Amino acid sequence: MRKKYTMLLMSMLLLTIALIGCSNSNGSSADSDLSQIEQIKERDKLIVGVKYDLFLFGLKNPLDNKVEGFEIDLMKALAKDLLGDEDKIEFKEVNSKTRIDMLKNGDVDLVAATMTITDERKKVVDFSEPYLTVGQTLLVPVNSQIEDIKDVDVKDKVVVTAKGSVVGNIMKAEAPNAQVREYENFGEAFTALKSGKGDALMTHNSIQLGMIKQSEEDGEPTFKIVGDPVTREDIGLAFHKGNDELVEYANTFIEKIKQDGTFDELYDKWFGEQQF
Repeated sequence: MRKKYTMLLMSMLLLTIALIGCSNSNGSSADSDLSQIEQIKERDKLIVGVKYDLFLFGLKNPLDNKVEGFEIDLMKALAKDLLGDEDKIEFKEVNSKTRIDMLKNGDVDLVAATMTITDERKKVVDFSEPYLTVGQTLLVPVNSQIEDIKDVDVKDKVVVTAKGSVVGNIMKAEAPNAQVREYENFGEAFTALKSGKGDALMTHNSIQLGMIKQSEEDGEPTFKIVGDPVTREDIGLAFHKGNDELVEYANTFIEKIKQDGTFDELYDKWFGEQQF
């Protein structure tokens, strides 16, 4: 009798584990009949992957542990539009290397993390319409002799960037002789540049603007952007593949805030008159 009771308990335990395994980290069942928007509304919280290390876009303030930036405010506006309250949102840290996996694993509802829309990425995630168009450029110290990408196309020049970015492919085409060193995120890449471990840093000029502002000394820049952009790239929100309803909602939202002036207000707050 005791043996049968033990086996029954084990069976119930295994069933419980199996049921837990069928739920993703957002707390929704994998075979739920609810759409993702319905799941978000039922949860009463939007979960967004953002960067914590990019000044102007998403940077964690060590004084209050809050994340601040353009993409943070953009997602708060989305939460208000969808749930009626900008505070009904949870931010989770992502970087260029982890953001797609977090989407695929269901850790976040969407990603707002300076993510360039590419054909390769479209194979694994869905994108909204673009909300920014930027270019890849080089960031160098103000006293650097580098003037454009041709100046790093030699074996002794090192270009630093973040893992998971498109920079590696760009450098193969534009400056194949340069050494490319990839760091976990752009914060670490910028630290490497400041410490002399690289000659230039390549990423979006919008991200570089934040780095320049962040590193000013006595109001004067210590880094500068050089050369013309070697690409023109669209940045969009990223979603788990197949979440068409949420993508459509986001597209409508982006169009609406561009029409009613909200987008311009957020842009001016973080970027001023800077045009990318």
